[in-house]
Amino acid sequence: MQKILVIGSSNTDMVVKAAKLPGPGETVLGGSFLMTPGGKGANQAMAVQRLLSQGAGNGGCVTLVAKVGDDLFGQQALQGFEKEGLDTRFVYYDTDAPSGVALIGVDEQGENSIMVAPGANTNLTVGEVTQALDAIPEAKWMLLQLEIPMEIVAHSIREGARRGLKVLLNPAPAAAIPEDLFQSLYLMTPNETEAEVLTGVAVSDEASARQAACILLSKGAQNVVITLGSRGALLSCADGHWVVPAPQVIPVDTTAAGDVFNGALVVALSEQKPLLEAIRFACHAAALSVTRMGAQVSIPQRAEVDAWMG
Repeated sequence: MQKILVIGSSNTDMVVKAAKLPGPGETVLGGSFLMTPGGKGANQAMAVQRLLSQGAGNGGCVTLVAKVGDDLFGQQALQGFEKEGLDTRFVYYDTDAPSGVALIGVDEQGENSIMVAPGANTNLTVGEVTQALDAIPEAKWMLLQLEIPMEIVAHSIREGARRGLKVLLNPAPAAAIPEDLFQSLYLMTPNETEAEVLTGVAVSDEASARQAACILLSKGAQNVVITLGSRGALLSCADGHWVVPAPQVIPVDTTAAGDVFNGALVVALSEQKPLLEAIRFACHAAALSVTRMGAQVSIPQRAEVDAWMG
């Protein structure tokens, strides 16, 4: 099993599910409350850990690089990582900032609205990332998102590519990225909104998704996967374009579906599955996750995904 490095955020999610999401100045009564570990980096690392093929000698194959506050939320997050079996040597405590927190509203259709107070996530440093890279020279894959400072994302991508890692960037939440980074990306995985921010193309169907993907390829990315929610995902590369449909489910909460998709994708690729097969695996894992409330608590185990795919 090839080693995977996940660099990103760790948050505590406070989730309220109600009949609808409030508009500006509106209060919505009713609903249920859930507090659960989250953060895109931690979610993706947890997805990788749970979706690794069992019995493949995968102990310590997933390393998370993140920063949490030296507080109750940070301590609980670290305990959860260790219980799951993640390599936490490079999850750092910050004594100057609180742990990140996300406030999440979920409506009856499973759609969400999220506000994040990043806290300690903003204080992850170049030196801390480099320390992890130096300690794990055998790492083959790097997975990142955009809930940590762009300076750290950019350094990680450039340094990871220089060292020969295959770099996957999930450009979420939506933000512009330095143009020189594209050529260092083996794969990038924007959703429709993120693809529009990166390309200026409003993605509403397969044709517009192809148009956006072609722009990202022209910038230097080797492969592009645009996730299309319940419609699946579009793969674009030098050889062409393919849509991989998502299995149909009744959504309960779409929080972390993209994180599960990305974690599953890097797992399948690290097992040397072809891209289309890896995307199909990722679509099934993400679809299972949206049938459950919460972020990390919704991530399926490998056996569940394998059984569902037959």
